[in-house]
Amino acid sequence: MSKLFSSLTIRDITLKNRIVMSPMCQYSAAEGFASDWHLVHYGARASGGAGLIIMEATAVAPEGRITPGDMGLWSDDHIEGLKGIVSFVHQQGAVAGIQLAHAGRKASCALPFQGGKQLEVKQGGWSTVAPSAIPFNEGERLPEPLDRKGIGKVISDFRNAAIRAREAGFRVAEIHSAHGYLLFEFLSPLSNKRNDEYGGSFDNRTRLLREVAEAVRSVWPAGDPLFVRISVTDWTEGGWRTEESVRLASILKEIGVDLIDCSSGGNIYNAVIPFSPGYQVPFSAAVRATGVLTGAVGLITTAGQTESILQEEKADLILLGRELLRNPYFPLQAARELGDDISWPVQYTRAKQ
Repeated sequence: MSKLFSSLTIRDITLKNRIVMSPMCQYSAAEGFASDWHLVHYGARASGGAGLIIMEATAVAPEGRITPGDMGLWSDDHIEGLKGIVSFVHQQGAVAGIQLAHAGRKASCALPFQGGKQLEVKQGGWSTVAPSAIPFNEGERLPEPLDRKGIGKVISDFRNAAIRAREAGFRVAEIHSAHGYLLFEFLSPLSNKRNDEYGGSFDNRTRLLREVAEAVRSVWPAGDPLFVRISVTDWTEGGWRTEESVRLASILKEIGVDLIDCSSGGNIYNAVIPFSPGYQVPFSAAVRATGVLTGAVGLITTAGQTESILQEEKADLILLGRELLRNPYFPLQAARELGDDISWPVQYTRAKQ
């Protein structure tokens, strides 16, 4: 048995293999509500053999959406539409997870396939918030710096969304603190110029993420895993650094975070990122040295590549993004390539040999 297809138990949840569907926005929701697209999209990857399906960035507040097409969990009304998706994913032997998110200054944008530019309010956009009045890109309107009341609302919004995720049946929650969205904006000194207890020092810049993690952990079932996705580096001089991510990972572990999902970038629009196969895997390896579980992500596309990362102990889980968009049945094909005899959906067994 390859390591890719070995199980992994985190708290009370056992994943049947180490393949995770990385959260990827579909921009196909209306007012935050899931659609038939989401059922088919996530259901296909679950029947395709992934061990964990993490649903796309799901906004904890309306103003936290990247686009009007983002998923949402700011209302109890959103719960029912997610239950059927969660149920189908679990019926396929996968575990259903969800990524809870707030887009911060990168909110209020058009759908990517409609240009992705920031929407003016008269175009259906909305006011954005951030740690400081610094736009993501030149020409965008200034975000409103969060005051104490606003910060308290963010923490409460994450906590309440986690309660709703629990009610919908999800068994893994991931807090999105990467890619230049709100929680990461507080981490990076390039986007956080505050001079209060939420800015300046490492302890202050990490305070909001720590408070959100504590709030979510307090309402998330004790037996269910909590993940945090971070950008391990800004890829920009003077920004958030790998050394800070390693330090943060140890702190989050003490809070009750079970796994760090290690991505990078997204906070500085013109950052130069050296894209290449597995380019973010070293970040996972560095964070994993703290003793916390990690997930590797980023241009991972082959069975051999995934197996090598695990065998070399650079990660505990492999998160696949674009490869699972191209091929929902990557796990079934990878098992054949690695010589593993795994369970297929009974409806597909005629194609197994």
